[in-house]
Amino acid sequence: MAANLEINSSQFEAEVINSELPVLIDFWAPWCGPCRAIAPSVEALAEEFAGKAKVFKIDVDKEPDLASKYGVMSIPALHVFKGGREVNKAVGALPKDQIKALIESAL
Repeated sequence: MAANLEINSSQFEAEVINSELPVLIDFWAPWCGPCRAIAPSVEALAEEFAGKAKVFKIDVDKEPDLASKYGVMSIPALHVFKGGREVNKAVGALPKDQIKALIESAL
């Protein structure tokens, strides 16, 4: 299993906004079945893109301000950042290849 991918609002600017690499954020919650369903794919992609892109998870129950700031209305919500800006997003339990395509779109 991948290392802990969870980040919080105090880490967001350093890990996402100021990142030199593209970043995929998985907005999720432990009670969300579709979120748990895509977790293995998200973790696998974190390893696959190590050194090329960053992958993090944000628990919307613990970080409601971040979820609100980025317009997260349904989870799982996958947001891609590059150069400190949001450049792509998708909602729902996507298959691994579609999540991978989101990351690749920012490389």
